Amino acid sequence: MNSINKLKFFFIFSLLLGLTQADPQPLQDYCIADTTAQPCSFMNGQPCLNPELASPTHFATSALSKPGNTSKNAFGFSVILTTNQNLPGHRTQGLSMARVDIAPDGLVPPHVHPRASEVTTCLKGDILVGFVDTSNTMYTQRLRPGESFVFPKGLIHFLYNVDSKSPALAISGLSSENPGTQVVPIATFTSKPPMPDRVLEKAFMIDGQEVARIRNHLQG
Repeated sequence: MNSINKLKFFFIFSLLLGLTQADPQPLQDYCIADTTAQPCSFMNGQPCLNPELASPTHFATSALSKPGNTSKNAFGFSVILTTNQNLPGHRTQGLSMARVDIAPDGLVPPHVHPRASEVTTCLKGDILVGFVDTSNTMYTQRLRPGESFVFPKGLIHFLYNVDSKSPALAISGLSSENPGTQVVPIATFTSKPPMPDRVLEKAFMIDGQEVARIRNHLQG
């Protein structure tokens, strides 16, 4: 490879590395989300507040201080995520945090974050966590208070409270201000419009009655 080709290769490689970042790099110290503004066109996120109007409260939140309601879904979990609404100062910083409450024997079902990797720390309880990589290998670990586990970006993962009597609590850090979440069973069986029954029958090797039963249970 001659010098010119090497330079071309280095340039392309550097460009590709830049394109794989979770979120765009900020062009200023911070960008406090202006939650009152009405952008005139669709944009990736919200416009920035005038820096002269910044205050310490824009960089602080109590959103994760109170337990979530784990009875709102059949799985027995609650996730409270920092957003531009409850933590405006995290705009453009490429991160977010989540409080994860899990009822006794509760489950955060298999799901993915398409735009973020995640590190989860158990604060209370006994939590079985795991993910499946693209070679279909499962990695699991039981977390006790103070222990952490990483979920790589875009891979299916779960959290299960193995204690049938006591709730569990975890805190997660994610590498995007808007990581996105797709819960696998919910996305598969309750999409709008619905995924064709025949697709589900063949994918899961079940019949139409089982498809209807699962749909009705998840939509519950």
